[in-house]
Amino acid sequence: MKMKITQAAADKLKEKISGKEGYLKLKYDIDGCGCAVNGVAALWLESEQEQNEIEIETNGIPVLIEGAKEVFFDEQMTLDYSAAAGCFQLKSSSEYLNPRMSFFDRTKA
Repeated sequence: MKMKITQAAADKLKEKISGKEGYLKLKYDIDGCGCAVNGVAALWLESEQEQNEIEIETNGIPVLIEGAKEVFFDEQMTLDYSAAAGCFQLKSSSEYLNPRMSFFDRTKA
């Protein structure tokens, strides 16, 4: 799995994680979605790396994903940031996987 991070997304991620220790993760969040196949993509910054997480190939910032959740994502993706919408966007060549992607800082303060 590969994820290209645009310059706009890289700049915004660096702003959000600056001075914090943790792991950036691409999550398939199913909370409040009803069942496991109705999740949404989200970015989480967490303090710990889980044993079942693997690193996605990116062009810069390291990103982890839970190995069993890879099936919900495309093999080639792009992470972008829309200043107009004020959010991240995850897309592939055929679709938007999440045009209004959330970022959650879940590190311990």
